[in-house]
Amino acid sequence: MRRSGLSSALAVLATLLPASAQQWTCKSGKCERVIYGSAPCGARMKVNAHGPVSVEAGTSRELTYTVRVTVNARTEAEARRLFQNYAVRVDTQGAWTVLTAPGGAIMTAVTVKCPKIAAASITTSDGAVSANGVDGSLDIDTGAGEVNVDRISGDSKLTTGGGDIKVGQVGGSLQCMTGAGRVMVTKVGGAAVLRTSGGDIVAKEAGANVHAETGGGGVHIGTAGGPVTAISGGGEIVVEKAAGVVTLRNMAGPVNVGSAAGVRCDSGSGGVRLTNISGPIRVATSMGNVSATLHGSKLGESFIATGNGDITILIPSNVGVRIQAQNGMADTLRRIISDYSGIQPRRQGTRIVADGAVNGGGPLLQISGMGGTIFIKKQ
Repeated sequence: MRRSGLSSALAVLATLLPASAQQWTCKSGKCERVIYGSAPCGARMKVNAHGPVSVEAGTSRELTYTVRVTVNARTEAEARRLFQNYAVRVDTQGAWTVLTAPGGAIMTAVTVKCPKIAAASITTSDGAVSANGVDGSLDIDTGAGEVNVDRISGDSKLTTGGGDIKVGQVGGSLQCMTGAGRVMVTKVGGAAVLRTSGGDIVAKEAGANVHAETGGGGVHIGTAGGPVTAISGGGEIVVEKAAGVVTLRNMAGPVNVGSAAGVRCDSGSGGVRLTNISGPIRVATSMGNVSATLHGSKLGESFIATGNGDITILIPSNVGVRIQAQNGMADTLRRIISDYSGIQPRRQGTRIVADGAVNGGGPLLQISGMGGTIFIKKQ
């Protein structure tokens, strides 16, 4: 026990060596040096820094680190004066091992390797952050810079003031927020909340519900184990498959939903394509074509409208529905074209209308068009 305590004390002491004991490299008005150290590591780890941070968990028997420090200085003597009282510290706070690389006028680049840990927290004023192999929760907050994580077993919260966020696999839930940049997710086991002020969002697989929101950019969701909400200030929205209802708001851009238990879509402009929708449909777009393929027996009352464009409804033989269609363009009866003899167009004032039951009838589907043609087709 004495030997273990002495090793721990020496490990911490090594992080406090004065700047005069370090070697400097100076070039083009900047001086830098590299600090190496090691210390015992607790079950949880925090890193506080002032620049880029990289953490690799499950790769070392103890905490080992490299800190590259940089300062604006013309000579080594000037750099030594600026760093005279500088020190990297490793402290213990309960179950947390805390590594602090102070900042101020000093920029740091921190690389950490450690044993398996149940949680990690990384905070830096500015710089890219990467973390891999954490057997629990992860919290990252950087003032600006790319965030890259993979093989995280627990919940993750990732925040950057500006930069891409790239996620490999997260076993728990996931929250991502960037001031400007893309959000790219391969797989998340739980729910996902993904936000960017400007940039694309791509999430290939989520085990639960997904909320994706971008001020300007596309949204592409592969599969989701629950409902999906996707909001874009301008860009294409694609949801391939959702186990719940898909809610979409798009200022400008096309929308494509492959499979869902229902759709609610409000689009400023852009076409809407829906395939294999087994629940209620509520779609409105001010400009653009709408195509919808109905599916299953849980359709529910639905409404589809466009201010300027065609509407195409495809109805399988096993889906019963009651149609009420109207088209504000009354220049010809061919503004509504139906494959069903019981649903044929007629004039009603300034509109063309058609209504009737399909496949024995069922939930009401209201269709409203303007400036295009309504097609009611057999699939």
